[in-house]
Amino acid sequence: MKRFFLVALWFCIGCAAYAYGFPGGKLDTLIQTSSFLKTSEVGLIVYDLTDNRELYSYQADKLYRPASIEKVITAVTALSALGKNYEFQTRLAYTGSVKSGVLDGDLYVIGGFDPEFMEQDMELLSQAVKDAGIQSVRGRLIGDVSMMDSIYWGTGWAWDDTPEPFQPYLSPLMLNRGCVSITVTPTVKGDTAAVKIVPESDFYQVENRSVSYQPAAGKLSINRNWLDNGNVIEVSGCVSAPRGRQINVFDPKSFFMQTFCYQLQKKGITVPCDSIGYEEAPEDMHLVYTCRRPLEIVLRRALKKSDNLCAEALFRHLGLKNGKTESHLGFEESQQVVNRFMRNAIGFSPDNYKIVDGSGVSMYNYVSPELVLAYLNYAYRHSEFFDMFYDGLPIAGMDGTLRYRMGRGSTFRNVHAKTGTVTGVCSLAGYVTAKNGHLLSFVIINQNVLKSRLARKFQDEVCELLSEFD
Repeated sequence: MKRFFLVALWFCIGCAAYAYGFPGGKLDTLIQTSSFLKTSEVGLIVYDLTDNRELYSYQADKLYRPASIEKVITAVTALSALGKNYEFQTRLAYTGSVKSGVLDGDLYVIGGFDPEFMEQDMELLSQAVKDAGIQSVRGRLIGDVSMMDSIYWGTGWAWDDTPEPFQPYLSPLMLNRGCVSITVTPTVKGDTAAVKIVPESDFYQVENRSVSYQPAAGKLSINRNWLDNGNVIEVSGCVSAPRGRQINVFDPKSFFMQTFCYQLQKKGITVPCDSIGYEEAPEDMHLVYTCRRPLEIVLRRALKKSDNLCAEALFRHLGLKNGKTESHLGFEESQQVVNRFMRNAIGFSPDNYKIVDGSGVSMYNYVSPELVLAYLNYAYRHSEFFDMFYDGLPIAGMDGTLRYRMGRGSTFRNVHAKTGTVTGVCSLAGYVTAKNGHLLSFVIINQNVLKSRLARKFQDEVCELLSEFD
C-alpha cells in the first residue's frame, strides 16, 4: 500500500510538472543522451523567479570549480556591501609647500586599486600637477601602495598564464590594466619592422629583431622576458602584415610611477625620477586631485568582458569592509567579507565551499550550482541594484562574452548570463525569459571538459529549452 501511494504521488507530481509545461523531461533526455557528458560532469539548476519555485535540479548540490561565473558571487556581494554608488579613487597630494613653482616637499600618488585607470587618466593626473602651480619637485616622487599587501597573484593562480593580459600582476596602482599594447608593422622588405607600444613610457625596453617580408626569418613572436621578471619587449621573426599583441608587465606599481614621472617631464616639470619611492602618505598631506571611478564601470567590465582585474579590484575593496584595517589588505580579509555575506545574507554555510579569489581564476575555488543560483536570486530580489547587475551581464548574440553565442532563435537577446572558462571547466549562469513571460534563473557548470565548444553547445541547447517554456 505504501509503495502504491509513493508511485501515485510520483505520478501526480509528474503530471503537475507536465501540466505546468516545464521541459524537465527534455532536459533529462538531453543529459542522458549527450555523448559529451559520457566523459564529463554537469551540475544544473533552474528556478522560476516569477513563481518563486525551483523547476529543475541535476547534481546541483555537488561541488565544482566555477571558473568566471564566480564573478557573479563577487559582483552581488560588492553591490550589496559596497553599494552601487561606490567609487574607486586614485589621489594626488603633496607635503611641504609650493613657492614660485617649486614644491619643497614630496609628491604622492595614493593608489586605490582602480582597474580602469588608463592613459587619459594619467594625462589628467599629470596636468593636475601643473595646474597646482608645481614646476619643480625638490623632494621625492612617492607611490602609496599601502592599501594591499605585496602578494600580486591570487592563491591557486597558474604561474604560466603570464604574460597574458587576462592575468596581470595586482597593485593599488594600475595603469592600462597593468598591460602594454604592441603593434608591429612591416616596412621595406628586409628591414626591421616598426614597433609601437602604448602607453608611451621609458619603463620598458624593446629588442626588435623582426624582419619585414622575409619568411625565412621565421614565425613572428611578440613576447616579454617574463621568466626573468623582466620588462624587455622582444619582437622577432617575419612581419608581412600589421600584427599586435597585449601583454602584462612585471611590477605594475613601478610601471605606473615611472610612466607618471615620464609624463611630468614631457610637460616640462622637473621631477626626481631616479629616486621614486613607496611609502604610506602622511595624514597632513595637501590633496591636489582625485580620480574617481564609479563602481558601475568596474562591475560592467568584470561581467561583460569577464575581466579578471576588475573582479579582483571589487574583491579587494570588499576587504575594506572588514572593519579591522584599511591598509596592507590581503586576500584573507576579502574572503572573510564574502564568507560573512554568504552566511548571513545568502543563507549558505561558507564551510561547505571554498572561495579564494574574486575572478574564478584560482584552481582552488569550489562552489555548487545551487550556491551560485542563490546569488542570482538574491540580486533579483534587491531592486536597488538588480538593474545594474542584470544590465552588466553579457547578452546572447549581442555583446560581451556571449556576443557570438545564441545569435538566433528564442535565446537571441533574451539570455543575460555570465560565462566561465578555465582549463577543464565551462560554465554559464544568469537569466532567461521563458515564452510564458516568466523570468528564470539558471546555473550550468560543466566539469572535466576537454573541448569547451561542446560544453557551450550543450549550454546553448539548455537555454533554448528554457526559453521555449510556456
